[in-house]
Amino acid sequence: MADKDMLLLESFFDSAFESDEMDCDELDCSDPLAMSGRCALHRGLRIEITEQPHSMRQVANFVIALNKFKHTQKVQSTEFTDNELFNIILERVIEESVVTTVHCESLKTYNKQDRVIQCTVCDSLKKSLVQFQGGRTLLAVTLKGGNSSQSVSINLSSYTPPRCGATNGLPVCLGIAQSDLYLACTNVSGTPSLNLEVVEDKEALKTIYENDDLERFLFLRKATSKSNNTFESVKYPGWFISTAKNEFTSVDMCVEGDTSRQKVFSLHNQKVI
Repeated sequence: MADKDMLLLESFFDSAFESDEMDCDELDCSDPLAMSGRCALHRGLRIEITEQPHSMRQVANFVIALNKFKHTQKVQSTEFTDNELFNIILERVIEESVVTTVHCESLKTYNKQDRVIQCTVCDSLKKSLVQFQGGRTLLAVTLKGGNSSQSVSINLSSYTPPRCGATNGLPVCLGIAQSDLYLACTNVSGTPSLNLEVVEDKEALKTIYENDDLERFLFLRKATSKSNNTFESVKYPGWFISTAKNEFTSVDMCVEGDTSRQKVFSLHNQKVI
């Protein structure tokens, strides 16, 4: 509330609660005083009509004040001390809120950052991701003893979130280290699925646009704790990278409510490359 509005509001309450010897419950405008723009309304309360125009903000402040005033504690008299009146104004009348609305006038844009993390990945059942015979299939397998080296290394590239529109996580691309293969979520048969695709022109992945065909390579990484992560498809919201409970099964996509698959992963052996 602006200073001039506060002064006007204080002036309004000062005049509204001046003592008056009249004792009537209804508006009495039968005397000459009413012709001058002042009518007795109630003992201790008087309404003054002014010819000076007020702004809509001032009128709104008065309406808020009167409405809030109805909900104050019951008092024995309409006479208030300056301190009581000041406290009522602060506690019941003065409110201010700011609402900001952001509109996206263009498509969302995802820009690749320079920082890339290389790591290995395990699901919540401690199964590692391995590349089946060096091909385009990822399997979830429990590695024992000295077989941990068979776990595939993933290059996790982060992207700058769009300036407008909320994203439920950090946009990332997941590439197989020392190869041209990237994880992609596609929908060929009517159900989103996870595939390993060759990307020869990696420069094309530096900037990805909303509804672009390259959007299939983007996933929203959300950290549920320090070491637990989920990866949701940007192109197909509600679908997550997941593994089955059984050994040697393919890593694939599943819908959010599917409790038969593991959607939480931990990242190990992380290093910046």
